[in-house]
Amino acid sequence: MTRPLDGITVVSLEHAIAAPFCTRQLADLGARVIKVERPGAGDFARAYDQRVDGEASHFVWVNRSKESLTLDLKQPAALAVLRALIADADVLVQNLAPGAAARMGLGAEALQAEHPALIVCDISGYGDDGPYRDKKAYDLLIQAEAGFLSVTGGPEAPAKSGNSIADIAAGMYAYTGILAALLQRGRTGRGSHVDVSMLESLAEWMGYPMYYAYDGAEPPPRAGASHSTIYPYGPFPAGDGGTVILGLQNEREWQAFCERVLRRPALAADPRFDSNARRSANREALRALILEAFAALTAAEVEARLDGARIANARMNDMAGLWGHPQLRARDRWRRVGSPAGDIPALLPPGRQSAFDYRMDPVPAVGAHTDAILRALGRSDGDIAALRASGAI
Repeated sequence: MTRPLDGITVVSLEHAIAAPFCTRQLADLGARVIKVERPGAGDFARAYDQRVDGEASHFVWVNRSKESLTLDLKQPAALAVLRALIADADVLVQNLAPGAAARMGLGAEALQAEHPALIVCDISGYGDDGPYRDKKAYDLLIQAEAGFLSVTGGPEAPAKSGNSIADIAAGMYAYTGILAALLQRGRTGRGSHVDVSMLESLAEWMGYPMYYAYDGAEPPPRAGASHSTIYPYGPFPAGDGGTVILGLQNEREWQAFCERVLRRPALAADPRFDSNARRSANREALRALILEAFAALTAAEVEARLDGARIANARMNDMAGLWGHPQLRARDRWRRVGSPAGDIPALLPPGRQSAFDYRMDPVPAVGAHTDAILRALGRSDGDIAALRASGAI
């Protein structure tokens, strides 16, 4: 089947997570993504760990369906190869250190003067201007700057996200920004500059706690795995040692929870608990009553009562539970993709598509496509040998 981005070429000067996550989404939709890596070691995320049959967990997650080209961009011969690639590309993505692309003459303004239809996407910690422009940024640091740490964790201490949430947010806004730029180019014929910052991306995702603390109001407290302002909403232990996550959203559900789960219908009208604000304010007293009711039940019995009352609930899965999740299996979400370590399992991108199949091609070894890309640019075997001898590739 034809995919939405078939025929689109993306050149990416990428490392770590934000830009690779963005470009993997583009590759999923059919784009040709040429990943430029350092000769030898490649993207430093390849060395984060060896958890996937010797390959890095971060790397295999965000780099399937790409071509790997090694270039030492400090050498003029390598930079000339990159410029030749960009001349025929639709999109350039980069998340190098602040100012690095511009110092090589690869800033958006300079490139678009030569290639007016080119879309240039810069991903950085803080954006292309402003007082923080040149400040280095990593995921945890942006979680701190965006206020994420202030509302995540427990009362005693903040906690970082268990995944790279700032990188993921920036990668997704870069991805959607590039898709929008491609649509716009289809109308105008001209490319554009997409300037995505990790801070702005995560700040957007912080909209609820920001507005909750509007005009100097108290921010939502850190509440661990519970909701900071809605109650009951979070984890509750059952009598068998299992844990059930449940959430109530309205007064109809509160009444059903009292009647069919706790089996104490009179509790619904208790003045301590007859609105969400009062339940949240008196959460310790209510928690004690819930734990008393759950102590006589197994986790499965609690879930059955919650399902019967149509109260939202979930198991607290670990990674083994996610690997074996029956819903993912039932919806046929797993595929096998190649990698330098052999075939590995990979989830299809979210969202079933009736019009096309997602691209699910191998994770490349460092420089696996260097020779083929150079030959396509018209370089002879002798030229390639000379580039390799000089360390340019």
